[in-house]
Amino acid sequence: MHFICYPKCSTCQKAEKWLEQHGLEFDVRDIKQNNPTYEELSQWHKQSGLPLKRFFNTSGLLYKSMQLKDKLPEFSEEEQLKLLSTDGMLVKRPILINENTVLVGFKESEWEKLL
Repeated sequence: MHFICYPKCSTCQKAEKWLEQHGLEFDVRDIKQNNPTYEELSQWHKQSGLPLKRFFNTSGLLYKSMQLKDKLPEFSEEEQLKLLSTDGMLVKRPILINENTVLVGFKESEWEKLL
């Protein structure tokens, strides 16, 4: 499994602790240092079945400073994916990826059910 996170994020820290407590093996990728590519985001979006908006860190400072709440509805899916791939701080985290599941954000009940 791949665990994509921002190490300073408290939600990411909780999720990582949860994975460890459940004895799950995973590799860690810092989203700020190693931003997801357009191709990765596109694949994860398709695999997750989630609306693309769920991949945006809507509570982040960068999202707010760019006023994306108002602008995103006008963007095509391709434009949104390209924007997400420019800065890891725009991407909702953590993201957990295994061969058949992509989880975005940490909801313990959702993780319990799918892992």
